[in-house]
Amino acid sequence: MAPLEVALVRGRTAREAFIGLPYRLHRSDAAWVPPLRRDVRALLSRRNPFFEHADAEYFLARRDGEVVGRIAAIHNRLHNEFQRDTVGFFGFFESEDDARIAAALFDAASAWLRARGLQVMRGPASFSTNDECGLLVDGFDTPPTVMMPHNPRHYVRLVEGAGFAKAKDLLVYQTPVDRPPERVMGGSERLERRHRVTTRRLDMSRFTAEVAVVKRLYNAAWERNWGFVPMTDREIEHLARQLKPVVLPELVVFAEREGQAIGFGVTLPDLNVALKRNSSGRFFPGILKVLWAARAIKRLRVLLVGTLPEWRGTGVDALLYRRMWEEAHRMGYRWAEAGWILEDNHPMRNGLTRMGFEVYKTYRMYDRPL
Repeated sequence: MAPLEVALVRGRTAREAFIGLPYRLHRSDAAWVPPLRRDVRALLSRRNPFFEHADAEYFLARRDGEVVGRIAAIHNRLHNEFQRDTVGFFGFFESEDDARIAAALFDAASAWLRARGLQVMRGPASFSTNDECGLLVDGFDTPPTVMMPHNPRHYVRLVEGAGFAKAKDLLVYQTPVDRPPERVMGGSERLERRHRVTTRRLDMSRFTAEVAVVKRLYNAAWERNWGFVPMTDREIEHLARQLKPVVLPELVVFAEREGQAIGFGVTLPDLNVALKRNSSGRFFPGILKVLWAARAIKRLRVLLVGTLPEWRGTGVDALLYRRMWEEAHRMGYRWAEAGWILEDNHPMRNGLTRMGFEVYKTYRMYDRPL
């Protein structure tokens, strides 16, 4: 057996090898969706505002000169400050189906994190819970939606075989985009009358101000969630710039009382339907295929729905879902995914079930002591 080498990513050639590995490993996986390579480069770049409060190192595994695996070790200082924790993360994990490769990658990431005084390695998170995170453990036969990860079945065996144990499951729901259940319609109408709560769509002419409202609501609504880390101003602005070209203002909805925003929902067209057509992930000429395929998208991802803590349990979330649901149906969309939802977030899970959603995928976060 040829020796296995794990080395730091240094230089453009190694960086491109790091980016390119999934395109070789998953080209025969009918469910995998190739991202645009330029988007992956931008994510990994130190110009990403994530690196204003975090550090990361990238590793490649090679055998006989061929790249056979990759991983990132991530020290998210803001996460540990906010959660009062000593957790490091791994992300961007890819490997051939060989336990020795996976073990060598995890050991390299562990050593880097341990040297920074961290006590637990958690993942996958590329880079945090605000990005793609979780290992797919159920639902392998359907493609991921936009901004959701995908991996082959054998990754579960590789990760668990390397000594990782379940930390938390992240559940993903689906439903046809049809008329919401009558109980949702009636409950949200009563909320409108009783509490004088109204909804409105995103105002693209005030995009910067609207993004500021989303940031305030997001960081307040999720602050007590497991694994949550607040997004900085620069991170929110960076994400907003990326999403602005694909945002449909009808599907970004605010709930307001007396002119003050108390909740919001963000639903996006599932651009993975179009990205699937560009197997190389290269911007040109692949972007032409993506733009053409985007015209026929009929799938959505409900990315975020949240309310201020004092409005939880009042039905504001149902009001937001109803508005987005009605707009989506009017615009011709016929299927939606909602999630992810923490497995122990029972109020949100119960609400989704009442609205006709059902679990169809499960992702898992893992921990390993350092």
